Amino acid sequence: MIELQKLVDYFVTYPFVRYAFAVGLLIALCASLLGVTLVLKRFSFIGDGLSHVAFGAMAVATITGLTNKMIIILPVTLLSAVLLLRTGQHTKIKGDAAVAMISVGALAIGYMLMSVFPSSANVTGDVCSTLFGSMSILTLKKSDVTICVIMAVIVIAVFLLFYNKIFAVTFDENFCKASGINANAYNLVIAMITAAIIVLAMNLVGSLLISALIIFPALSAMRVFRSFRSVILCSAVISVICAAAGIVLSILFSTPAGSTIVAADIAVFLLFCGLSAVLKRG
Repeated sequence: MIELQKLVDYFVTYPFVRYAFAVGLLIALCASLLGVTLVLKRFSFIGDGLSHVAFGAMAVATITGLTNKMIIILPVTLLSAVLLLRTGQHTKIKGDAAVAMISVGALAIGYMLMSVFPSSANVTGDVCSTLFGSMSILTLKKSDVTICVIMAVIVIAVFLLFYNKIFAVTFDENFCKASGINANAYNLVIAMITAAIIVLAMNLVGSLLISALIIFPALSAMRVFRSFRSVILCSAVISVICAAAGIVLSILFSTPAGSTIVAADIAVFLLFCGLSAVLKRG
């Protein structure tokens, strides 16, 4: 009861708690929409690679002292999404090798820049916050929330607009090409939406944990459901609930929001694995 009253007091007294909660739920929803497609197309590695690129862009934005870091992070991450897709498909450097080259390079350069040109006395704290989210979700300003809401609306709108094409490309890309559908264009749309989600999620879970936010709800839903639409809907519900639970628990127990959300996702995944085993026996 005391913890519940403490939570209510936080929400009523501190606007940043309400901002964090709203942004966290929007980001979780956006991440869950693409997670199913990324898992089925085996594009999960793109999310991991782009998260490292976003860290490098964040480092550049930090040392240049930009107030709005999105000016650098978003274009760089979107461009990297295009490069990863093209590099993985049309050159001698294939798939995971291309991701490893770009992502590890961006991660190393980002850390080096933050060490050589520190923006504060606590470089380790800055790096930890960027990589793991730390408590940065609880320091959002109203302008940050506005940007996140606009980007989230765009991501959701694009996904709904191209839902049928994304569904087709996800399950049978060769058939799509034979039918005259430009599968490469829709793969590019998927990669760019993923990049936007990565940028959105950096404040919530940090660049190293973003893939978990995208992948775990989808994997959990796939344990129980089989149809594409059912998996997406279940994934969205799981993602939003885990984000809400993670943020609430992080506020109550002063734990990092990103890690707590991912821990909640892991717990739900294990629960659904058990539920799947029970249903199969039945």
